[in-house]
Amino acid sequence: MTDNNKIEILIANDEHIQYVPVVLKTIEDAAKVRGTGIAKRSPEYVEQKMREGKAIIALVGDEFAGFTYIESWGNKQFVATSGLIVVDKFRGQGLAKQIKIKAFQLARRLWPEAKLFSLTSGSAVMKMNTELGYVPVTFAELTDDEAFWRGCRGCVNYDILERTGRKYCICTAMLYVPKTQAQADIRNEK
Repeated sequence: MTDNNKIEILIANDEHIQYVPVVLKTIEDAAKVRGTGIAKRSPEYVEQKMREGKAIIALVGDEFAGFTYIESWGNKQFVATSGLIVVDKFRGQGLAKQIKIKAFQLARRLWPEAKLFSLTSGSAVMKMNTELGYVPVTFAELTDDEAFWRGCRGCVNYDILERTGRKYCICTAMLYVPKTQAQADIRNEK
């Protein structure tokens, strides 16, 4: 077990671009193990998220431990949190939740009025989202930004999404609406 005091959870920047290959490999390996969809992203895309300060990275010293990123859609009316991953040896320590909280806080700081959403097939992420104030919704309540939905093409389950006219898929859609949610202490933490 790792001492959580040694884990740094940071807003990624140019210094962290060296970790892009291991981030993508960790996501790819997790998708294979789970047998569920995780949309593939290019190295350039992940690098861009880091350069823009829209990614969270967890490190233990120089060792990669976890990652997620955020992106705005629909003229900044929606923000998706995506690509949440923790390296196997760091699982079971609450790291995914810490990364998720940091991404949530970053999204709220950058786009305080935006609706936040997450697509997931994992019960752990559903639980984290629920604790942050997200609620399950239909896909119709998410962004209609075609660029977002094109990103789903990299998922092994894209055919389901396409067949159902973007109404259903394996993932559960979860949405946080700032004006209707109770003021959670977590949103105000820095």
